[in-house]
Amino acid sequence: MARAAKALTTLRNHWKKTTFGVCLLSWGGHWLYGKHCDNLLRRAACQEAQAFGNQLIPSSMPLKKATVFLNPAACKGKARNLFEKNAAPILHLSGLDVTVVKTDYEGQAKKLLELMETTDLIIIAGGDGTVQEVITGLLRRADEAVFSKIPIGFIPLGKTCTLSHTLYPESMNQVQHITNATLAILKGETVPLDVLQIKGAKEQPVFAVTGLRWGSYRDAGVKVSKYWYLGPLKTKAAHFFSTFKEWPQKRQAALMYLGPTERPPEEPEEKPSRPPLYVRLYRRLRLYWSSPPKEIPQDVTPEDWEELKLSTIELSIATRNRQLDLTRTEDFMDICIEADTVSKGQFVNRGSQKMRDPHMCPEGSQYIQASRCILQLPEGTEGSFGIDNEEYEAMPVEVKLLPRKLRFFCDPRMREQMLHAAVQ
Repeated sequence: MARAAKALTTLRNHWKKTTFGVCLLSWGGHWLYGKHCDNLLRRAACQEAQAFGNQLIPSSMPLKKATVFLNPAACKGKARNLFEKNAAPILHLSGLDVTVVKTDYEGQAKKLLELMETTDLIIIAGGDGTVQEVITGLLRRADEAVFSKIPIGFIPLGKTCTLSHTLYPESMNQVQHITNATLAILKGETVPLDVLQIKGAKEQPVFAVTGLRWGSYRDAGVKVSKYWYLGPLKTKAAHFFSTFKEWPQKRQAALMYLGPTERPPEEPEEKPSRPPLYVRLYRRLRLYWSSPPKEIPQDVTPEDWEELKLSTIELSIATRNRQLDLTRTEDFMDICIEADTVSKGQFVNRGSQKMRDPHMCPEGSQYIQASRCILQLPEGTEGSFGIDNEEYEAMPVEVKLLPRKLRFFCDPRMREQMLHAAVQ
């Protein structure tokens, strides 16, 4: 008892050190418990992947080949470690023939995709920038009609992973989020995603799965990281200091666009087997002898372009991939022209919302649905576009919607939610 009383007296007399020690031990215990939970998640995911790897296949069937494009610089240089600890074991245990291609510099993925040989799966391990590079390299190929049919998996490792909100359930645990995304690739459920083709007068086209932004909110958002020392106030500070420039910050441009197009029926994934040679010859001869006389060509109806002059604080052109509707009957992209009559206070407050949802269209904005548009900028226009959170020089561009161009692996639960929401 005397020793216990003496220990209590010592702790009371040194209460500052005691408080610090208790806090340190509590934090250490919480950290160790978190590491233990992460290891349990990895073990469970590996056991699930092992079930795929144990499946028997015919001896004549080759292993499926998966090509992974890993951006080690994503997530402030942590992407390589995140991939090797959380995703790589799952892929190797699944029975896939995995080839990992690590990019060394910005833009390298585009060049590698142009030289890539055939593969069964393409897996993107990185953030929005890596996704944009890979799909741009893929769709610039001369044989893109063939390669665009290869299913694509996305392992979210970057600072911004917009596409993961569509493909996978939300999770506050990074390990669980990465393992869920990797397992979704093995389960094989896919959804078709729209792609934007963005082409300038001289440059090769760039492709995006999220959209294009041009305006003051985008410019201020890029500078948020400069005010890191302000902690939770850094977003408001970046937008507040940007109001010191000329106000209001208007963007002048001309926009031509075409309305939505009717969605054609989806092509079957498996093509019917080719008939024998004699059947094909018989069909061609029958078609030749029974073909009607050629009709006089009729005048083609010109496309119905709409044109408007715009003055806006920000313009965004976005796909519908964020609110994916698998049963919709029309294909279109969303064009949001925000009003330029925004006070400085509204600009600062709305800037925080834009950081969470960059393509939100605020009340009072002009909203257009289009399948194709041409954006003409005044001569001498400076600034930059944000295309899938990557910076490009602002210039006159044509934006064309490529509906259901690529198929991405998704969590089966997310696909069920999409179908259930469409029925309701």
